[in-house]
Amino acid sequence: MADAQKPSGPSSGPVSSSPGSGHPSGGSTSTGTSSSGTVTSVSDTEPARKSGPLHTPHGDTTIEETVVQKLAGLATREVPGVYAMGNTARRVFSSMTERIPGSQTNVSNGVSVEKGERQAAIDVSIVVEYGYSIVEVSQGIRRNVIRSVENATGLEVLEVNVNVTDVHLPEDDSDDEQDANKKPSDRLE
Repeated sequence: MADAQKPSGPSSGPVSSSPGSGHPSGGSTSTGTSSSGTVTSVSDTEPARKSGPLHTPHGDTTIEETVVQKLAGLATREVPGVYAMGNTARRVFSSMTERIPGSQTNVSNGVSVEKGERQAAIDVSIVVEYGYSIVEVSQGIRRNVIRSVENATGLEVLEVNVNVTDVHLPEDDSDDEQDANKKPSDRLE
């Protein structure tokens, strides 16, 4: 490190040594000052070590997309004005499978995720309860999903796209109850 200049203080940026200045690999070496005031050296030929809350010197943590989907689904359902999640076909399928004894509610219904190593983009499909502002519900979903996913996983949520597929009207409940109370035809035995 005879040819490299030593930084003069914490505000100094990286200083490069001249090429071929005794570095065995022939690559360039840059030095700089870390936040703790120590001099650091990185070679162009050495692979950069991943850093962040999921990548530590003691090991890496990987998170599956299904984990992010469930967290986003739960966070979305907590927002006032969200009646249901998913499109109509998906909701019908989910309601049928929930009737099976021992089955569980699919909390990730209506959520799709694109996840990288450090970032995620989330899409949610919802049915809004009549009387609620779609704008306010969407903003609440974004806030809640971002807070929940970032706190639980350490991933940065780049965007939360909200797709409103329907509005649930009060009459919809009375129609469902009437359908459930109808007796089967006497002709069927």
